[in-house]
Amino acid sequence: MSSYELTVPGWVFMLMSCGSMIVWAAWCYFRVLTTPSAAEHMHAPLNIDTHDLDT
Repeated sequence: MSSYELTVPGWVFMLMSCGSMIVWAAWCYFRVLTTPSAAEHMHAPLNIDTHDLDT
């Protein structure tokens, strides 16, 4: 059985890959958790006449 060692470029690539995925996931969680709720940015009037009762 032979043993394999990770070279310096392998370590750099692995750390950059794992680090970028952690940063990307943290950014996504931040964006989702800091987005205002739907009630805070409602742009439509509350009483909309859809003319459903006229038919």
